[in-house]
Amino acid sequence: MIIGNFLRNRKSVREFRKNSVSYEVLDEIKEHLNSIVEENKDKIQFRLYENGKHIYKELEGKGGYAGVMIDSPHYIALELKDKDSSTMIFGAYYMEKLITRLNEMGLGTCWVSVESVGEDLKKRLFGESTGEIDYLLSFGYEKRQNPFNAEPFSERMAIEEFVFDGEIGRGLTINELESKGLADIFYYVRFAPSTKNLQPWRFLIKDNNVELLLAYNEWDDHLFMDAGIVMYYFEILAKSQGMKAKWELKEEADKEIDNIKYRTIGKYRL
Repeated sequence: MIIGNFLRNRKSVREFRKNSVSYEVLDEIKEHLNSIVEENKDKIQFRLYENGKHIYKELEGKGGYAGVMIDSPHYIALELKDKDSSTMIFGAYYMEKLITRLNEMGLGTCWVSVESVGEDLKKRLFGESTGEIDYLLSFGYEKRQNPFNAEPFSERMAIEEFVFDGEIGRGLTINELESKGLADIFYYVRFAPSTKNLQPWRFLIKDNNVELLLAYNEWDDHLFMDAGIVMYYFEILAKSQGMKAKWELKEEADKEIDNIKYRTIGKYRL
């Protein structure tokens, strides 16, 4: 799979076929769930729920975006052992890693929020857990769509709006990014999904590093999830260019520039 093309065409599937995924495919997915979180298994776990019909019935009108629940044959729960920023960041990171695996298997996916669902109902549906389950991944085979219906389109920022030379506001030319081997990475990473498509990421090219910041007016912990998503796609796009570094989390005091606040999240060594 060419990851750039996947990311540019990535979409959330809202309608699934009723038929279940085969037991063989589910067994393969279970193997992925056991290995995908790597060194963070003590803080992040995935749980597969095969009986999607039951979960949908219980969460209809309660989970999903604005109470609109996604009806799918199966769900995977993302369990976070704590509310630390690093746990949320890497929870989203590994969820997107899982999504790319499922896409390679020909399956459609959609993030589903269950943050507003009561704890008693969560326990009844998902069993006892040592952490929090605020997100599900619905998955299955996408329902065939009318080819004449236009797909919804989301505007994306231009590269010069979110990539800067050392400090916010100081732009870089495409030629400068190409000379650093970063132009294609930033072209595709702008297609990464984010909460309400706010695209809060900002990147600074600084001292042979790429720094990731989040722009915000009022802080919301969902931004940590957006950070994890974009970090995952940046890494695999960089890997396709021969770069093998991993993000290092970095904490600094938030800064404010022109009435917008910025929080530093991590550093990637070029």
